Amino acid sequence: MVRGLRTQTYRVNLTQDQREHLLDRASRGKSSARKVKRSLILCKADGGLTDEQVSEALLVSPSTVYRIRRRFVEEGMESALNERQRPGQRRKLDGKQEAHLVAVACSQAPEGHTHWTLQLLADKVVELEFSDAVSLETVRQVLKKTNSNHGRRRNGASPR
Repeated sequence: MVRGLRTQTYRVNLTQDQREHLLDRASRGKSSARKVKRSLILCKADGGLTDEQVSEALLVSPSTVYRIRRRFVEEGMESALNERQRPGQRRKLDGKQEAHLVAVACSQAPEGHTHWTLQLLADKVVELEFSDAVSLETVRQVLKKTNSNHGRRRNGASPR
């Protein structure tokens, strides 16, 4: 598809109930900003405006209007309003492994050390065979989820 040229026009035809639902969602303020914006895009598109007119009125790009129209026609209203699942990366540690890591961080530091460091904890995760490799950032994020202070001298991981 050449940029700016669309081979197919997607017409949005809302029922009265759908239109009321979208306008109610947009006016209540309980939905996310993206859902409100998408609701308004569908309402304006149903009013017969072009992608460019809708984009100017709602301060979004014409390609956004086109995508929302297309998703509404091909997949329905809920698909047009909601976020799609984003791929992202798999978690390195599951919940049980994370709990185990926190327990280790709260235990006595290994011999020869006064406190746990992120590197020592990452090495312990590998030693316990939770993962083949784990970054210091992963360990830091797991520890950050807890309310305990992992920088104390008596127990926990030092930020150094």
